[in-house]
Amino acid sequence: MKLMIDDTVWGLEKIFSDFGKIVTLPGRQIDRQSLLDYDILIVRSRTRVNKELLQGTKVQFVGSTVAGLDHIDKAYLLENNITFTSAQGCNANAVAEYVISAISNLANDYSLNLSDKTLGIIGVGNVGSRLDFKAKQLGITTLLNDPPRQEIEGKENFVDLNTALSADIVTFHSPLTFSGSHPTYNLLGSHNFELITQDTIVINTARGGIIDESLWENTLTKANIIDCWEDEPNINTKLQSSAYWATPHIAGHSIDAKFMGSYMIYKDLCSFTKTPLKNEVEHLINPAVVTINENTLHETLNAIYPFIDDDLAIKDILKFEDYRRNYPDRYEWNHFQTRFVIPHKKTL
Repeated sequence: MKLMIDDTVWGLEKIFSDFGKIVTLPGRQIDRQSLLDYDILIVRSRTRVNKELLQGTKVQFVGSTVAGLDHIDKAYLLENNITFTSAQGCNANAVAEYVISAISNLANDYSLNLSDKTLGIIGVGNVGSRLDFKAKQLGITTLLNDPPRQEIEGKENFVDLNTALSADIVTFHSPLTFSGSHPTYNLLGSHNFELITQDTIVINTARGGIIDESLWENTLTKANIIDCWEDEPNINTKLQSSAYWATPHIAGHSIDAKFMGSYMIYKDLCSFTKTPLKNEVEHLINPAVVTINENTLHETLNAIYPFIDDDLAIKDILKFEDYRRNYPDRYEWNHFQTRFVIPHKKTL
């Protein structure tokens, strides 16, 4: 078999080399012509997988090593009997850690008592549920909004969108959808932006397009944390310049998340090709435990990984894509021993 793999897929040679010949390209450069003679396609988020890309190729299996699905035309793959698998949930803990780090830094800089604050979590799936778990450990009251879950589970644990948007801190963790019962495109838009006040902290680590940026850039808030943007890498410079943190879509870019994305696709490709799993692949990440001796939450989390560096790295927005492709190694909190007790991980 021949495999075309996005060159930023973590551990691609160690994980996928046994399946056949590997050729790599940057995700944006993978096109139909380059795929004509390939059986397997493994991508991240920068390759649009659709009819235009795949028609006339030999591709039988598509794996996406990221959590989002808005770059994948699943209907086309299904109609053409192309096996598709993704790594939904692979970066959930990494994104939750990013948000908690942001909140802890804001609490320090703005002298916020987190036990007095409400956190509106919009989208309570893989990321939102982990964030809810961590936030409650810090004494934050959470307001959960997730209409699809509410329809299944009932109203008891959920609030409507307007209530969530009225929280002190509002954070988005929904997929980007344009149709269906609960579309999320411009979920925060002209119909409800008045609920965002000068005292609101707004966080977007979900997808660009969920918040109407043309309104957001002209809305005074207490602080904005922005990791996902419309029209990446050509991001809104007005929003960037006013944000507390403006980062290049890296909230989920921990080593753990990248490994898990690759490993989830590896397991599915083994199943597709009827290849036995190799135990050594599961244990490719085994870093030494590092001790952190800081005495406060924000100092501890910044010692583990200083996200402000990611903000500073793209002050020149021309560096947006290159910085994502060459992102520094970042391990999740479970690799550290800390003096200050930090929110622990929920196993779902």
